[in-house]
Amino acid sequence: MTSSRVAAIDCGTNSIRLLVADVDAAGNFTELDRRMEVVRLGQGVDRTGELAPEALERTLVATREYAAAIEAAGAQQVRFVATSATRDARNRDAFFDGVRAALGVDVEVISGGEEAQLSFRGATGAVAEAHAGPFLVVDLGGGSTELVLGTGSVDASVSMDVGSVRMTERHLHGDPPSDAEIEAARADVRAHLDDAARVVPLAKTTTLVGLAGSITTVTAHALGLTEYRRERVDQAELPVATVLDSCAALLAAPRAERVAMGFLHPGRVDVIAAGALVWSEVIMRVAADVEAAGGSLTGVVTSEHDILDGIALSMA
Repeated sequence: MTSSRVAAIDCGTNSIRLLVADVDAAGNFTELDRRMEVVRLGQGVDRTGELAPEALERTLVATREYAAAIEAAGAQQVRFVATSATRDARNRDAFFDGVRAALGVDVEVISGGEEAQLSFRGATGAVAEAHAGPFLVVDLGGGSTELVLGTGSVDASVSMDVGSVRMTERHLHGDPPSDAEIEAARADVRAHLDDAARVVPLAKTTTLVGLAGSITTVTAHALGLTEYRRERVDQAELPVATVLDSCAALLAAPRAERVAMGFLHPGRVDVIAAGALVWSEVIMRVAADVEAAGGSLTGVVTSEHDILDGIALSMA
């Protein structure tokens, strides 16, 4: 079956990521290049409603570097997808113009619903081989968190305006955060989860799957890694209690301690506490809803395959 070489770019609130892959119409996938830069495009957007000039410049520098890599790889199709931070910014046209100049393609600002669909498609391919559905896929980003329930396809999804950058800027200012800051952040996340549960029946979850940098970092901590190892994190299944313990440890750790964690990317040092808090609240809510329905959520699966893979597959 003939394959095509595609380049997928996912630009979120905290990071911008590139995947170059050969894909065919059946969804067979050969990864050629995968890279990530923390650019913090969403810096201050929750407060100002605009992209900060320095954040915009960081992102466009990375985009130009990706453009060179895409050209060198000979990719035939390119898709640049932007999510939460760009959806919220009044001055996003400056971003669009810069990306078009660098890559020759338009930025696609996708809805939370489409973000959920792409994340689900990217994540469940590998997970479904070893685990039973329905799957609840949780894509925890810098500005938003998507909850997607389904088995072969999406049955229900919702996008919440909570994420590691947004919650840090809104609530967690101390080093480490104070009890009052943590409680305010938890109350914020719980209110969003109450709304989300009216759309997505969390109690139907058989396998809980976590995606993106905050969750993979928590998993690396739970695995006891001294440096980040993608092959260890991908498809890791851990007991709920173990993951919650790591969330609590990362939330309580002062900055100096986080900096010394070899598995933690420097660009996540200042937002991982909020990411861990959001992930812990999601896990506890899903576990409680599953138990109330007579079931039991005993483990959590982490996937390194996510929206970026879904974007690449969408070009097959």
